[in-house]
Amino acid sequence: MAVGKKYAKAKEAVAGKPTYPLSDAVAAVAKHAFAKFDETVEVALRLGVDPKHADQMVRGTVILPHGLGGKAKTVLVIASGEKLKEAQDAGAEFVGGDDLVAKIQNENWLDFDAIVATPEMMKSVGKLGKVLGPRGLMPNPKTGTVTFEVGKAVREIKAGKVEYRVDKTAIVHAPVGKVSFGADKLLENARALIESVLKAKPAAAKGKYVKSIAMSSTMGPGVRVDLASVEDHE
Repeated sequence: MAVGKKYAKAKEAVAGKPTYPLSDAVAAVAKHAFAKFDETVEVALRLGVDPKHADQMVRGTVILPHGLGGKAKTVLVIASGEKLKEAQDAGAEFVGGDDLVAKIQNENWLDFDAIVATPEMMKSVGKLGKVLGPRGLMPNPKTGTVTFEVGKAVREIKAGKVEYRVDKTAIVHAPVGKVSFGADKLLENARALIESVLKAKPAAAKGKYVKSIAMSSTMGPGVRVDLASVEDHE
């Protein structure tokens, strides 16, 4: 397969060094992306935490300096009173209260990418845990999606706010933009994500917090990042 040959060639090109400084890793990923579409660039951080323990859970959000590119997220806001207009003015596509909770519950309606809810509506939204939870859509105060500041929350999501959460294998992976952004913008986005994850270090985490970092494009090989190039930010 041609793609197989292209992948092998790209992998060989980045295999010259075991690790790269962050700026060189970004440049290598961008340079060796070979797909005909605009590939997404992702960062994966392997952390020294045990996600089975609640006090070692790593999650948060970061607004990338250059956004994510592509189509803006479709946002649903569940609120009441004047907050409904505030959400509409900020650009939310769907705005409502218990009527939209019922629509999700009864029709399995999921035509949105993110949900913001005001605190008093969480009693209703909580009924949707089995539907929204597995899809990563459940509003959460820690990610700024349970808030009275619905306008701000909508604008941040539209601007490319990225949510991240450590998975059960202790890895955080998140997108930092498109190959077409170029190395400089991707570097700034990658640094913003990494710094956010570093700041989210749980007090209960023992030993080395960041064990390894790798970057890749959608179709391209992984490029390992030299931790010394980011540890001055730790």
